[in-house]
Amino acid sequence: MRDRLQTAETVAVRDDPIDHETVSVPVLVVGAGAAGARAAIALADAGVEPLVIGKSDHGDAHTTWAAGGINAALGSLDPEDDWTIHAADTLDEGHYINDPEAVELTAKHMPDRIRELADWGMSFDRTEDGKINQRYFGAQSFRRTCFVGDRTGEAMLDTLVAKAQSMDIPYRDNVMVTRLLTDGERVAGAMGFDMESGEFVLFRSDHVVLAAGGSSALYHRHSSRADENNGDGPALALGAGARLMDIEFVQFHPTGMVGARYGEEWDGRLVTEAVRGEGGRLINAEGERFMERYSPDQMELDARDVVARAIAQEIREGRGTDNGGVYLDISHRDDQYIKDRLPSMVERFGSLGVDITEAPMEVAPTAHYSMGGVDIDSSTGETGVPGLYAVGETVAGVHGANRLGGNSLAETVAIGKLVGEHVAEQVDDTVPAVTASQRALAQREFHALAELADSEGEVTARELLADLGDILWEHAGILRDEASLREGLAELDALRARTADLRIDGDRTSREFEFAVDLSFSLPIAETMLRAALERTESRGAHYRTDYPETDGDWRRNIVMSEGPTGLDLRTRGVAEPSSEVQDAVDTGYELDYHHLE
Repeated sequence: MRDRLQTAETVAVRDDPIDHETVSVPVLVVGAGAAGARAAIALADAGVEPLVIGKSDHGDAHTTWAAGGINAALGSLDPEDDWTIHAADTLDEGHYINDPEAVELTAKHMPDRIRELADWGMSFDRTEDGKINQRYFGAQSFRRTCFVGDRTGEAMLDTLVAKAQSMDIPYRDNVMVTRLLTDGERVAGAMGFDMESGEFVLFRSDHVVLAAGGSSALYHRHSSRADENNGDGPALALGAGARLMDIEFVQFHPTGMVGARYGEEWDGRLVTEAVRGEGGRLINAEGERFMERYSPDQMELDARDVVARAIAQEIREGRGTDNGGVYLDISHRDDQYIKDRLPSMVERFGSLGVDITEAPMEVAPTAHYSMGGVDIDSSTGETGVPGLYAVGETVAGVHGANRLGGNSLAETVAIGKLVGEHVAEQVDDTVPAVTASQRALAQREFHALAELADSEGEVTARELLADLGDILWEHAGILRDEASLREGLAELDALRARTADLRIDGDRTSREFEFAVDLSFSLPIAETMLRAALERTESRGAHYRTDYPETDGDWRRNIVMSEGPTGLDLRTRGVAEPSSEVQDAVDTGYELDYHHLE
C-alpha cells in the first residue's frame, strides 16, 4: 500500500479531472461482515443512518466461514461457568498480553448478545429442555460454545443482515476502498471504486468505521477466499496514521484441508474445530493418536497453537501422510450424530468422495486468523486518528498471542455494538460537504489508480501475491528464527522491486486489477509481520521462535507500530492487569478435562 500511496501523493493535480461519484454520509462502515453489521445496527438504533459498504455480495462476507460456534458463558450445560472464567480462559489462551478491558467487555456482554441474536431469529441448536446448546472448544474450561450445527457464522451473518434490512440500513456491495481520505490530522472519508462498473467513488464522512477483516490470506496456505483478509483494514489504518499492535501473532488453525488430496481449490480451507469439539481424533500415518505425546490431558482440545505445532512436528519427523498432512477421524461417533452436528463437513467431504462417518479427513495447519491489527480503545473503537474507528478482525486486543476458538464471532457482536453506540454519540445532524482540498486528494488517488490499471509490464499481481504467500509461509510461519526472518525481509524487498514491472490484464472491473490493489495492502502488512516477529525474541502463543523457544516474562509487552517519516516506527508497551474478579478466576486455574468426552 505504501508504494501506491507514494505514487498517489506525487501525482500532480491535473487539468484533466477524472469523473467520479461522490457520496456524503454521517458514518461510513467499511466492511459488511458481522462486526460491521453489528456496529451499523447499533448506529441505526441510536438514530444515525450509516452506509455500509462491502467488497462482495451482500451477506457473503468472511463471517460465513466461521463454522464451529460463538462463545458465551450461558451455563446451559455447565452452570458453574460465568463471564469471569470466560475472560480468564481468554487471557490464558492469549498468554496474558491481551487488552484486559477488551477481554472483559467481550466476556461480560456475550450472554446478552447471544440472547439478542436468538430473539432476532438465529436458530441455535437447543438442548432437550430448550436451552441454547453448548459444545466443548479447545482450551476452554467448560462447554461454552453456542452453535448452529457447523454453520454458525453463516447463520449469524444471515441474522444480522436480516435485522439490518428490517431497519432499512443502506448498503452497497462490490465496492473496494483503496485509501482513506485524510489531511494528515483526521479522517474525512474514503476513496475507492465500484468493482462492477469500474467507476471511482469518493465517500465523504466525518466518521469512518473500519471492519474490513484481517491479514491471514497473505500466507500461501490459508482458510480464506482469495479476495478476503488481504490486510485491507490494517493497511488502510496504517496509511492514515493509526498504530498497529501484536501484528506478529498469526493463528495457524490446526486443521485445514490438504490440497494435495482434495485439490488446489480446497488447499487450506477450514475443517472446523467443531469436529474436534465433538470428539474428533488426530491420527498420524502410523496410526498413532499422537496428541497423547504432546497434551495427554487436553488432547485434541488443547490450544490451537499447541495442536498446530504438534501436527507440524509429526509431519516434519516423517509421520505425516504422503500428501503432507495427518488424519482427523470422527467416524467412531454415531453416524446420525455426525450428520446432525457437522452437516456442512459431511456435505463438503461427501462432494469430494469422502464419507466422514466412515473414513478420516486429511488435514494440516493453515493460516487462519490475525490476532494483531489496529490498536484501538476497546470500548469506543477509537484509533487515535480523529474520525477513524475500527472493530472486528481488523483490530488487536481481545486475543493477545493466541485466539480462543469461538471468540472471533463473539468479539464482532460484543465490541461491534459498543463501537456503534460510541460513534453515534459523536455524530451531529449535518451532512458533510466536500472541500476543494479533499477533492484534490481524491483526484490524486483516482489518477494513481487509473495509471495502475494501465500498467503494461511483465509480471502480474497474482504471481506476486503467490510469491509473497510463499515468503511468509517459509519465513514467518509456524516456526520462526532470526536468520529466516531476515531472509524473508530481503526477499520481500526484492519482491517489492518487481512491482515496478506490473502488468494488468483487464480493466478496473477485472480480478487482476483487484489483485493489484490487494498487493498494495499486503506488502506493507507483510513487512510489519516480519519486523515484529524479528523483534519479539521469545516464544509466546502463536509466535514460536526456535532460537528463543521459551516464554520470557520481560516480553509481556505489546509491540506497537506506526509509519514514520523514514519507514516503520516500532516500540513496545506494557500490558494492563485484569480486574480483581477476573484475576481471582485466573488464580483458581479452571481447566478443561478432555476425558469428559471419552
